[in-house]
Amino acid sequence: MIERIYSLLGIARRAGKISSGESQVEAMLKKRKGYLLILAEDAPGTHKKYIQWAGDLKIPVLILGQKLELGKAIGLSQRSTVLVMDEGFAKAILKVRS
Repeated sequence: MIERIYSLLGIARRAGKISSGESQVEAMLKKRKGYLLILAEDAPGTHKKYIQWAGDLKIPVLILGQKLELGKAIGLSQRSTVLVMDEGFAKAILKVRS
């Protein structure tokens, strides 16, 4: 299941449909954009802040994987936050998760 999610994230990145890293994700959330927020399990410092923020914006949140794995899935260095900017990719990931 998690490998399928990573695969979808990689495809979404190549399609230009994600924002990653705290500064990019914060900028998009301030603009009230995004359809799914993914947080790394090993970044507990970010959980409270982003879960609250996503809840206010009615954006679903997934907590999965490690920072290194998330970064590798999208072809970048380690990431604690990934925001899916496309509704179709977000729905596909949530469908795999359920």
